[in-house]
Amino acid sequence: MIKISASSLGDTHQTAESVAEIIESGDLILLVGDLGAGKTAFTQGFGASLGVNEAITSPTFTLARTYQGSLQIHHLDVYRIDQIEEVRDLALPELFEGNTVTLIEWGDQIISALPKDHLEISFEYGEKDNARLITITANGPSWNSRMLALEQSLEAKGLSKC
Repeated sequence: MIKISASSLGDTHQTAESVAEIIESGDLILLVGDLGAGKTAFTQGFGASLGVNEAITSPTFTLARTYQGSLQIHHLDVYRIDQIEEVRDLALPELFEGNTVTLIEWGDQIISALPKDHLEISFEYGEKDNARLITITANGPSWNSRMLALEQSLEAKGLSKC
């Protein structure tokens, strides 16, 4: 587990850039946190790092958006899903195929329907307006093997660990 003290939106984007540096095709990232805590901001920084040129917005009302960069990015928001059965409508297994990466906001709500191998990134409000505590947790062998590289990238960017 890695904990980062992000004092600005720029720090959140740099954290996303570090994650993007170690991403592999087929990866799943769960974004967890209160409304406005930084899930979409992280996705914006992540997408920019992978060469997405269009604006990345929250898919709260559409449930899913797709962006093209060096990998295809599936960005889902499952906040409005009430029943785990509704997850079937999202065709999740197909999202993990091909040259893609999937980020799911509120992904902890549907964890039982997701692959065990994923990265979970939690966002908590800090003491100042733009400050956030970002906790990165690896789940599964694929992500566990990349955590040292992620730590090194974060340190190289000067992001302060807690």
